Amino acid sequence: MRAPEKTFERAKRLRRDLSLPEVLLWECLRGGRLQGLRFRRQHPVGPYVLDFYHAQGKLAVEVDGAHHDLPGQMEYDRRRDQWLGERGIRVMRIAASNVLDDKALEGVLVMIVEAARGK
Repeated sequence: MRAPEKTFERAKRLRRDLSLPEVLLWECLRGGRLQGLRFRRQHPVGPYVLDFYHAQGKLAVEVDGAHHDLPGQMEYDRRRDQWLGERGIRVMRIAASNVLDDKALEGVLVMIVEAARGK
């Protein structure tokens, strides 16, 4: 689904301003580093920008900080995930704290591979 120009501009801006957990995860995902799987970062889809997107598996990987636990943000995320799901995109949400923890990150990467391959 083609995103509006406004969403493309927001995606460009977000690529320049990645959070530390996003930077760390991107280093693991970029250039097929994760078992040859290809991901895009800050990928625009409709009105939304996905943190990371695996097009072949139609998988969005979202890195969520603590603000995603707030009631208003949780409702927004639910609506967003539903909209993406209606378009065949599965959403995997990962706590930023798990990306920052080396041991937890290993498990996160295994989960991403399994989800991208449809397991």
